[in-house]
Amino acid sequence: MFDPTTFVGFHTWLSLVAIVAGFPVTTGLLHGHTRPGWTGIFLSTAFATSATGFGFPFNGVLPSHIVGAIHIVLVAIAAYALYGRRLEGGWRRIYAIMAVLSFYLLIFVLVAQLFGKVPALHALAPTQSEPPFGIAQGIVLVVFALLTWRAAVRFVQVQHRAA
Repeated sequence: MFDPTTFVGFHTWLSLVAIVAGFPVTTGLLHGHTRPGWTGIFLSTAFATSATGFGFPFNGVLPSHIVGAIHIVLVAIAAYALYGRRLEGGWRRIYAIMAVLSFYLLIFVLVAQLFGKVPALHALAPTQSEPPFGIAQGIVLVVFALLTWRAAVRFVQVQHRAA
């Protein structure tokens, strides 16, 4: 699973790098600024994570495909707001929202993977429809809803103070 020379391993490492990069990117937004190096790593690996997710064999559309497609759209909008529109006007807020929501979806999938692969967590929620899984995902959702709101507000406030 963690062997980067396999497709699964490569996909997993992309995901982990995107998650690690998501922390300084989100922290920067909460402080009203971007972190260019981390942002480039985050956006590129986040996009690649979802794109490679479509490379696994499957029959029919799965929930993971829907999440992956939504994630690609979020990352693309964030990249366009940052690089295409240079955070001008409303694009500044759009970037902050899309970047943090993109990070949320990575964490959402991480929690699902942890419940699927870590024996102690899997025992608590073997079908991922049990309360421990729902509670964990609910906590992640609430935390990221607050982070998204705060990043959007703070990222715009700092711009207005600088102007």
